[in-house]
Amino acid sequence: MTDAPPNEPATADHRAMDHKLWKITLGELDEKMGVKIIEESVERVVATMPVEGNRQSFGLLHGGASLAVGEAVGSWAAVIHASTMGKTAVGVDVSATHHRSAREGQVTITATPIHLGGTITTHEVVIANEAGQRLCTLRITNLLMKRHK
Repeated sequence: MTDAPPNEPATADHRAMDHKLWKITLGELDEKMGVKIIEESVERVVATMPVEGNRQSFGLLHGGASLAVGEAVGSWAAVIHASTMGKTAVGVDVSATHHRSAREGQVTITATPIHLGGTITTHEVVIANEAGQRLCTLRITNLLMKRHK
């Protein structure tokens, strides 16, 4: 691992010099839900998902779909950060608050860090509709650990 210059903290940019950043690969559920990756970095992961195909019986975006995609995007953000240290991440806690729903269109899912540590990360994940209205807020905590080969 590259040390930061004197009097400068070791940032993800410095750590990334020694480790290749992990790139997002969609899982089976992500593909079935129609998730598309828009942006991926330590600072921010952004994805989109259609409402159609992810609705519950009343025609609204399913809360479980929101949780599934929010957990995925937040976990991807944690794994990207972990990869700067040659580690991986596993989820240990997720919670969500549903503010409103959607019947159509596309939602945007954005994960940003609250805390990027060497052992634990916490991200806020915001799911918004096409008008930019917040539909759901998730908070996800991941444990960073050694990669198993």
